[in-house]
Amino acid sequence: MKALKDYDIQFVGLKLGKHHFDYEIKKPFFDCFDYEDFNGVNVKVNLLFEKKTTLLELHFEIEGTVNVNCDLTDEPYDQPIEGSFDLVVKFGQEFNDEHDSILIIPHGEYEINIAQYIYELIILSVPLKRVHPGVKDGTLKSEVLTKLEELSPKQEENKKNTDEIDPRWDKLKNLLTDK
Repeated sequence: MKALKDYDIQFVGLKLGKHHFDYEIKKPFFDCFDYEDFNGVNVKVNLLFEKKTTLLELHFEIEGTVNVNCDLTDEPYDQPIEGSFDLVVKFGQEFNDEHDSILIIPHGEYEINIAQYIYELIILSVPLKRVHPGVKDGTLKSEVLTKLEELSPKQEENKKNTDEIDPRWDKLKNLLTDK
């Protein structure tokens, strides 16, 4: 994937210590992964990359918005997101990414691509239930909400008085007191 080449970090030429990388993520980034749930993306990624003698430590922080459709009304809106993720890169005999926060790469490697980690962090930062803020505060007017109002069950006005106790319960209470 040539488009994701910008997310390669060549760590061999870096000095020991901390390094800072910034990325601006837009919609074409997600097109590379064939992910189409977002209408638009505006996320900033701050990466603190610390090179040590035997391992690499990466600390990702994201903040921004993704334009998604509301689960209730299908109206698009900007969902604010933020999140962080720590990754430790160790060197070993062969590539191993079985652990969530530990990556093992072969000794001869000289670069690491972080695009997959950015992708997963953004996806996992979006709430499972996406509700337009206008639905929560009642300011959104849409045909879908009007139809949902019409079809919602109405409460019965002639409810039975809840103070009246069914006489069968009295018989059951007597069982507790009879010994």
